[in-house]
Amino acid sequence: MNPAPNLILIGPMGAGKTCIGRRLAERFTLAFVDADQAIVDAAGASIATIFEHSGEAGFRQHERQVLQTLLAGRNQLVSTGGGAVLDAGNRQTIAAHGFVVYLRVSVPAQLERLARDRTRPLLQRPDREQVLHEMAALRDPLYRELADLTLDTDLYTPAEATAQLVLRLAAQWQRQETPA
Repeated sequence: MNPAPNLILIGPMGAGKTCIGRRLAERFTLAFVDADQAIVDAAGASIATIFEHSGEAGFRQHERQVLQTLLAGRNQLVSTGGGAVLDAGNRQTIAAHGFVVYLRVSVPAQLERLARDRTRPLLQRPDREQVLHEMAALRDPLYRELADLTLDTDLYTPAEATAQLVLRLAAQWQRQETPA
């Protein structure tokens, strides 16, 4: 058993972090927190607007601050943004404050799942497939290094992926109780 105060989902866009995360949070009676939504709430602006005005570097600064605040909490499932692992400080914070689940997804599955999505700033280009391959090449080793558990979501519906994770988490993760 690997005790930790939080469950943290990492992985690329389209892996199912939000959808599966909500289901897992309910199953384990954890508060569900979407880090990207927390960034929007804290900044008072959409992610696209943050990117437009501050660039990716500005967005990553917001992300770093929000993750530090969120992960100081307990008894929550935190769904991170796909690029959160790019920052070494974020990786350290994530590893220190939770049991980390890497939801893996292939680029073809991402393309299918994100085909109609026009909200993600990094995909607002005609070469989406190339962009996804480049992100995977850079980020996959970081996800793997950080993960306590990995699940490939390509072949599962959200309900099936959740069921798989419930079984695996029951065997590998124990909620760390609040210190007395």
